[in-house]
Amino acid sequence: MIPVHPHSESKRGPLWIEGAIVFGGAALIFGGAEVAIAWHQPLRQTVEIDLSAWALPKYALFSLARGWIAYFFSLLFTLVVASWAYYDERARRFVLPALDVLQSIPVLGFLPGLVLALVSLFPHSNTGLELACVLMIFTGQVWNMTFSYYDSLRGVPADFRMLSRLYGFKWYHRFLKVELPFGAQGLLYNSMVSMAGGWFFLSITEAFKLGDQDFRLPGIGSYMSVAIERGDVQAQILGIIAMGVVIVVVDRLIWWPLVVWSRKFKLDDFGTGAAEQSKMERWVARSRALQKFSAFFGRQYQRFVAPPRPPLQPGSSAESPDRPRWLGRGLYYLLIGSIVVGAAWGMFRLALLMGRVTAGDWTEILSGTALSFLRVIAAVTLGTLWTVPLGVWIGLNPKLSGRLQPFIQFVASFPAPMIYPWILTLVLLVGGSLQWGAVPLIMMGTQWYILFNVAGAAAAIPNDIVSCAELLRLPRWQRWRQFLLPAIFPGLVTGWITAAGGAWNATIVSESVHIGDKAYQATGLGALISRATDDGNFPKLAAAVLVMAFIVVGINRLLWRRLQTFANDRCRFSN
Repeated sequence: MIPVHPHSESKRGPLWIEGAIVFGGAALIFGGAEVAIAWHQPLRQTVEIDLSAWALPKYALFSLARGWIAYFFSLLFTLVVASWAYYDERARRFVLPALDVLQSIPVLGFLPGLVLALVSLFPHSNTGLELACVLMIFTGQVWNMTFSYYDSLRGVPADFRMLSRLYGFKWYHRFLKVELPFGAQGLLYNSMVSMAGGWFFLSITEAFKLGDQDFRLPGIGSYMSVAIERGDVQAQILGIIAMGVVIVVVDRLIWWPLVVWSRKFKLDDFGTGAAEQSKMERWVARSRALQKFSAFFGRQYQRFVAPPRPPLQPGSSAESPDRPRWLGRGLYYLLIGSIVVGAAWGMFRLALLMGRVTAGDWTEILSGTALSFLRVIAAVTLGTLWTVPLGVWIGLNPKLSGRLQPFIQFVASFPAPMIYPWILTLVLLVGGSLQWGAVPLIMMGTQWYILFNVAGAAAAIPNDIVSCAELLRLPRWQRWRQFLLPAIFPGLVTGWITAAGGAWNATIVSESVHIGDKAYQATGLGALISRATDDGNFPKLAAAVLVMAFIVVGINRLLWRRLQTFANDRCRFSN
């Protein structure tokens, strides 16, 4: 909910604001009804995608609904699992490694099993296929959000936690008043890049082929997929325009107001004046209907959720335990047992598939892994060189951030595979090939993780630290070495972790590109996974996914986690 300005009660907004609020509410209701009807449509073997411009508004609605449903579950997963891993030392030992493994598995590693299982579970409607699509978008969103919020929990100052105990905060008071505000900026920036990560594989998740089976859902992703297959340039341009409109509207109506709102939680030692408000926030705050709703919500919050008053004497209040009590012992062991049983069954099925992989398949997989590894390193390195200075510049200049936000969010959120055929055409025109042309394609799906994490870290630098650095008038290189790089290093490491994982995922669509009826493939692990999926070769697919997961987890354990520990221990303003 957008906060209402304290003086908004006395200001009656123009009639068009009330009309826009009513129209927006009605649009949400009718849009939700349209999505629900689509989910309950009978499952069909082939779905015809209408390439006319009139079909795009409905397709945009369907794709947008899938993205936000996936984001809701991603946010819920992030808050629960990151808090669980932080407060429960026993759970942390397997939750963090499990997250490492899960984020290392590419989208196509999840997709075949989920699609087949959910379609068989809902054989008479589109519900199973829709759920599979939402879960695929979820796997592209959730991991960097979870790691970012867990990192924020580790960085909450000890005196903040001590005050929450002295005030007698329950776990939900501590969550609402301490932990969520402290992690708001990092979580928000990672939410934006997570939504971009979900859009990245939109053309795959909405138009998925497994062997001779064609699973397709109406949406912008399937629209672009069919347009590329048919070589319909006009439809491709219309799809790009529609996707651009969706991204800009979401950015202006949701992300940018939230970015401005999150700045009130910046950690400072002195006041910075009135909280900044976006134009959208000021307009919405002048709606009488929303003012009444906000007042009602505020009364209920004060009645049921508001934290208690501070105790009259130190230690007179009941201490709030560090370990959350909502997870009972029986439920805890039931959850652990379910995870162990599921993992054991999965390992058994995986072992059966591994037994069918030939020596020639392993040779092809390992040689392709080496080439993909070099492309991933090149993409992350090149992406770092330009995103770090730009991210710091944006994070330290709120006004500049307001001007550049729409453009950056548009480029970051746009599903890059939709324009891969055009980029590859340019590469071929200059005499190149996909062998090295895959590197810029991979960058288009990974560099934004670094940019948004660095921008979020720079925006969270306390104003007194920035002022001290300006007063010292440090030379440029010394300013970067002694101030800026240490300040953003925790965010930069988080960006590297998620960008590297995203780069391995991006190899699947970057090393295998279709232009009309022609297929261009580079030698690499991503192209091998793409071919194995198209052919329905499950043993080879499982082996390739296993190798990719092993590489990503190994690098995380040996390199990224050590860097993250160093960043948290040495580069935090407070601990």
